[in-house]
Amino acid sequence: MFKDKVLLITGGTGSFGNAVAKRFLTSDIREIRILSRDEKKQDDMRHEYQQKYPEYAQKLKFYIGDVRDYKSIEYAFKGADYVFHAAALKQVPSCEFYPLEAVKTNVLGSDNVIDACVKHGVKKAIFLSTDKAAYPINAMGMTKALMEKNVIARSRQLQKEDTVLCLTRYGNVMASRGSVIPLFVEQIENKQPITITNPEMTRFMMTLDEAVELVLFAFKNGTQGDLFVQKAPAATIGTLAEAIIELKGDKDTKAVNIGTRHGEKLYEVLVTKEDMVKAEDLGDYYRIPADNRDLNYDRYISKGSSRLDEAEEYNSHNTRRLDVEEMKELLKKLEMFQ
Repeated sequence: MFKDKVLLITGGTGSFGNAVAKRFLTSDIREIRILSRDEKKQDDMRHEYQQKYPEYAQKLKFYIGDVRDYKSIEYAFKGADYVFHAAALKQVPSCEFYPLEAVKTNVLGSDNVIDACVKHGVKKAIFLSTDKAAYPINAMGMTKALMEKNVIARSRQLQKEDTVLCLTRYGNVMASRGSVIPLFVEQIENKQPITITNPEMTRFMMTLDEAVELVLFAFKNGTQGDLFVQKAPAATIGTLAEAIIELKGDKDTKAVNIGTRHGEKLYEVLVTKEDMVKAEDLGDYYRIPADNRDLNYDRYISKGSSRLDEAEEYNSHNTRRLDVEEMKELLKKLEMFQ
């Protein structure tokens, strides 16, 4: 599928973009384009790949641009076969304090990406979403939910020969930039207590490699407007902290509860009840097809459905729960614990 093709990654210098780039770099893909607005991160990435993958590094091409500004990104899409859209504002607290900035990047920026994909005949584009978009209570989740709605709405307007627009919704990606695992490790290394918001809070646990598998699955299997979710185990924050202390800490390492932060949930939902009604169980994944009803609502007034009453959402409280030993084994897959 990707042989001699060109893949463009927006937000390509972030944790997710880097993981996707590494996965594709040693394959028979022709070119990987990294589009982002931070020249320092691009320069760091360029040097890192030249050192680690000297025989493949020439496949990487870097483009400076901001998804908020259509003109700054359009030229990067010319000649691209596939697009993976990872550029986003995704820190919950910063989006809470600057919600309109989140709208500009996560909603309007993703629409600019759709425009560029359609104009330049991209075959398929995968848009990265998050569990926070399901029943959102914070600005980050709300803007990602709007992004999902807009991708599906735009997909309805496209023809078979046009760009295929798909979504992937993922849970907590372990050790991604700004996540809690690097924070806990840094606190231990600095001889500080680990700061826990709520020990009973649960989160899905997924490695970056597993998250990339979800993206590949979407590229290979996605049809217009599909949303894909990968099944994942979960753990309480208390279990996660205990596992990290046992792996990295010592007898003096303490954990303190600081209370829930701005916009945090007790648990995360990956598939809502409404989505679960139409979800297709594919084993390790759920496929949620687009709702392609039109504005002729009168067709649906006389006929309802009782399936929603019987559906159960898929969340981090009702999925498989990891204990401390299982959490430690999962953590050992991460570079910082090896």
